[in-house]
Amino acid sequence: MVRIIPMASSIRPSLSSFRFSATSRLGLSVSPCHVPSRRLAFSHLGSVVSQSQTFGMRASRLLQGESSVTAAGTPGNMAQASTTATQENILDWVKQDKRRLLHVVYRVGDLDRTIKFYTECLGMKLLRKRDIPEEKYTNAFLGYGPEDSHFVIELTYNYGVDKYDIGTGFGHFGIAVDDIAKTVELIKAKGGKVTREPGPVKGGSTVIAFIEDPDGYKFELLERGPTPEPLCQVMLRVGDLDRSISFYEKAYGMELLRTRDNPEYKYTIAMMGYGPEDKNAVLELTYNYGVTEYDKGNAYAQIAIGTDDVYKTAEAIKLCGGKITREPGPLPGISTKITACLDPDGWKTVFVDNIDFLKELE
Repeated sequence: MVRIIPMASSIRPSLSSFRFSATSRLGLSVSPCHVPSRRLAFSHLGSVVSQSQTFGMRASRLLQGESSVTAAGTPGNMAQASTTATQENILDWVKQDKRRLLHVVYRVGDLDRTIKFYTECLGMKLLRKRDIPEEKYTNAFLGYGPEDSHFVIELTYNYGVDKYDIGTGFGHFGIAVDDIAKTVELIKAKGGKVTREPGPVKGGSTVIAFIEDPDGYKFELLERGPTPEPLCQVMLRVGDLDRSISFYEKAYGMELLRTRDNPEYKYTIAMMGYGPEDKNAVLELTYNYGVTEYDKGNAYAQIAIGTDDVYKTAEAIKLCGGKITREPGPLPGISTKITACLDPDGWKTVFVDNIDFLKELE
């Protein structure tokens, strides 16, 4: 089954001040969010100011007595340069923000049935439950360690709704186990559904298996040594991998950990996250050759990510072309500050204030 080693903090220190990004070889300060895509060019953001213009702004201060002033010294161009610098500072802050994947949220038709399957077959622990009768739903949080240091699952049961459409866009969750054969045997003994028997992954050597939970969500079991984060992956399908990589790097501050192209089976994956795969939960983005859109259904909901500042986070997301679906601010009743957004494919993410999140767990 799942073996856990103590969780090392993956939170990165924040900066007390912002830095300016370097200019390009052509002497242009280019919008930090612009990264060319092989399949679809990412949108241009920000403005472009040449080094000669920047020099002109400095020089204009020394030429106040002259009758003519360089164009770069005009208030309009100075404001443009200031805006560009502000944008660069915000996106640089994203890279230094203390971020971590907190939990993944999805809907189930029978909460008790799902809790039983996850605890008995997958070795998870029920961490807490929360019933909101005025909104007619109940949450259950499950995982392999406390929420303040581990990536966990947040199940949502909406009163009276017993079935959902998973769609074609959501892929699977990943769980690392030290003995995949024994885990699969246990799942079968408990009546679980195994959809792929243990064996090497196509095009690789990692031993994997696939199972389905009672609601039809797929779980990939990966044979791996002891890890501090057994709930290790969320796989989502995207229509333009380069575009998604650029967005998650710039807007979310994630690191591209690796990519793997599998032309035989016509797909490419990119692993992204806030630390190495063997110690942190990661996002697996999958591009299937030629497929640009997917049906997202109504079952999978979102991933939650911690941040030190939801307001700056929302600014960065807007700069990179993301759509804010909930403006930053406190939630009614509990005062936890959040902001919600959609990525270029329409996948939802909620950013949660780090301090407020810890207070919520007290």
